[in-house]
Amino acid sequence: MKKLGIFVCVIICAGALLTFRMEAFATNMSSITSDSIKEKEQQISQAEKEKENLKNNLSNLQQIKKELEAQKKNLKSYVAQLDANLTQIEENITALKAQISVKETEIAKTQEELAAALDKEDNQKESMIARIKLMYEQKDVYMEELLWQAKGFGDFLNRADFMERVVTYDKEKWNQFKENRQLIELCKQELELEKQLLDQAKANVEIEQDNLEQLIAQKQQDIIAYESDINNKEQAIKEYEEEIAAQDAEIEALEAAIAEEKKKIIASSGVVLSYDGGAFKFPLASYTRISDEYGMRIHPTLGVEQFHNGVDFASPKGTAIYAAYDGIVVAATYSATMGNYVMIDHGSGLYTIYMHASALYVKKDDIVVRGETIAAVGTTGRSTGNHLHFSVRKDGAYVSPWNYISK
Repeated sequence: MKKLGIFVCVIICAGALLTFRMEAFATNMSSITSDSIKEKEQQISQAEKEKENLKNNLSNLQQIKKELEAQKKNLKSYVAQLDANLTQIEENITALKAQISVKETEIAKTQEELAAALDKEDNQKESMIARIKLMYEQKDVYMEELLWQAKGFGDFLNRADFMERVVTYDKEKWNQFKENRQLIELCKQELELEKQLLDQAKANVEIEQDNLEQLIAQKQQDIIAYESDINNKEQAIKEYEEEIAAQDAEIEALEAAIAEEKKKIIASSGVVLSYDGGAFKFPLASYTRISDEYGMRIHPTLGVEQFHNGVDFASPKGTAIYAAYDGIVVAATYSATMGNYVMIDHGSGLYTIYMHASALYVKKDDIVVRGETIAAVGTTGRSTGNHLHFSVRKDGAYVSPWNYISK
């Protein structure tokens, strides 16, 4: 009998220790769930702010057109302002596409969290059903017998403590179930909100793309209308000639600055960039046609004979523009005539120029290699359609690009 009592006591003590560990684990799990709920509520609050921002951050096309209307009398100012608007819309589209990518990742993560919470709920239900079934079958007999079989007051207190821990553990498991159920509902709420955000971001991209296309079309129409208007003809020709002269002066100033820099380099180290005569890479990933050749031509809208200092390749917006050869970027900037442009020094007095880009991927002083993507085709500057204007200069003068590239 004495051995049996000792055995029972050992069993009870072991059970009490096991229950204590289970209770500690349950409390820890409850803390994890509570933290998850707080984090999820914060994420939902942030998503609601993002949703509101999406509604307010779209370009106001009518306001942009209204502001541009005041600039039309000065074509240079008009083009510069419109290109700035186009750049802003391009940046909005890029930001929206990045947001779409992030949101798709977040949706996948939330779906995983929801699936994990649902699995946990199924396990909790099975555990609780088994527990309730056991309690129903044993009713209160097990608890009463456990207490009445105590061997002394100390044993009674141990058994009573064990029973209290069992009750506490059951209560904690129920609280975990309720918290997990709350987490499930929050995951569903966040998932729905994230999907709404994703749909709104995609819709905003389409709206901004349409705004972009409308402004580009408006720009093309207005430039052609301005240059074709007989009342503007004389002034338009004068402005065009002044802009070309300013463009040439800008290029020549860059070449002069580079020449001075090279003199300093030679004086100090004797090393200088030199073109080795290698074949140029064709400067475009693809093009649809040659829209304007190098050399003397009749300007399409002004109707006067002008020297065209490069070759125009009509190509879809965004087409990759390549560095024709190894070199150093001496300019990657904007002008109202050339739009976004890149100028590369290849050494030995040889330069290439890439005009009217929609985006620039290099900056001044970058070292580039033959075939590296440096920009994307666009219609910035004094341009009436998406194309690359590609120029080559040798020893301070424009030369035919066909001397270095082939069709």
